[in-house]
Amino acid sequence: MPLPKDSAERKRIPLFTGCFAYFPDALAAVAKVSFEGNEQHHPGTPLHWDKNKSTDEPDAMMRHAIEGKDDLYARAQCAWRALAWLQRGIDKENENDDIK
Repeated sequence: MPLPKDSAERKRIPLFTGCFAYFPDALAAVAKVSFEGNEQHHPGTPLHWDKNKSTDEPDAMMRHAIEGKDDLYARAQCAWRALAWLQRGIDKENENDDIK
């Protein structure tokens, strides 16, 4: 689901007021997970998502949820995995739309 080209439709996706403004601290925690994961798996390289590194988002998300029930970092890892799972689904849908 890339952002629509139509201006009126784009206004119906309030990225700042409908997401960032609601969850600034949570999104900062997820960004920290991104940075630290990059340092763990690709030390010294620019921040990037190596989509081939781990593809088991639902299982990894549940492992983080179980292992760190009251740990905020584990919750951020869980949120990162949930976003990755959603993004992979959107990417797959977009690929199917390109084929049609």
